[in-house]
Amino acid sequence: MANVCWPYFDPEYENLSTRINPPRVSVDNTSCSDSTLVKVDSMNKPGILLEVVQVLTDLDLIITKAYISSDGGWFMDVFHVTEQQGKKITDNKTINYIEKALGPKSQEEVTTWADKRVGVHSVGGHTAIELIGKDRPGLLSEISAVLANLHFNVVAAEVWTHNRRIACVVYVNDDTTSRAVADPTRLSIMEDQLKNILRGCENDEAGRTSFSMGFTHVDRRLHQMLFADRDYEGGIGATEVDYPPSLKPKITVERCEDKGYSVVTVRCKDRAKLMFDIVCTLTDMQYVVFHATVSSDGPHASQEYYIRHMDGCVLDTEGEKERVIKCLEAAIRRRVSE
Repeated sequence: MANVCWPYFDPEYENLSTRINPPRVSVDNTSCSDSTLVKVDSMNKPGILLEVVQVLTDLDLIITKAYISSDGGWFMDVFHVTEQQGKKITDNKTINYIEKALGPKSQEEVTTWADKRVGVHSVGGHTAIELIGKDRPGLLSEISAVLANLHFNVVAAEVWTHNRRIACVVYVNDDTTSRAVADPTRLSIMEDQLKNILRGCENDEAGRTSFSMGFTHVDRRLHQMLFADRDYEGGIGATEVDYPPSLKPKITVERCEDKGYSVVTVRCKDRAKLMFDIVCTLTDMQYVVFHATVSSDGPHASQEYYIRHMDGCVLDTEGEKERVIKCLEAAIRRRVSE
């Protein structure tokens, strides 16, 4: 059999393209009377929409409208954003951070946002513990007791529950040195005890734990953990009682024959971080957003995404469409604690 010779690609090519055409970011407070416009023009690359939405979401900004276009080699989008109180973004520190985080400077040159050190921008003095398993009353109390008995200090924690499953990321350090714990023996003991707690009843499957020392965006990681746990399929005791029909998201997947896209339309009650949750899920499901329109009308939100799979295919089968609908419904509901 002949050897396959792959073409050579210069690893600096992508960086060269970025240097020739650096991202252009503008924060405009004059064009719109009730919101700040954040405009981003840059070379297109996989995951760029999620990166931009993540920066705005991490600053607790409200995205009231958005227009996205990335069909081809260029990415262009406009976001209408406000503060939590519905006012324009006037703080120079916030504006400068947006320009640096989304602009031509590398991520290393951007200083960490002070209020987001733990849970969004990880710091080096802790170990992140990821836990997922069946939810039950008193579970968090038992987890805290194990960590305290093993002399771990809880710095922060993020916990989501959905369809009777629980996923959490707990940031801990040693209670005497206040440093991250790297001792494999201590971590092994902790893992065994936490697995026993997550196992719960004798017939339940064992929960899962993992450890990480590096950067973690906690919201995206929680989505990934529950998605991998297939929480979107529901489970025993998962009903629609907590979600009356008036609050149930209305999600459709249709085919755009002219342009060769699948069109995902989401209409639901508006809330903070809604766009991030949807874009995060589509990205992790290996779909690429080429165009999108997002708007909020009072208490309701309407979002439309023109997507293809990373391999260029659209959603042809009913099974694919149904899976996307279920996964987006789960992503929208995960932030609402049961």
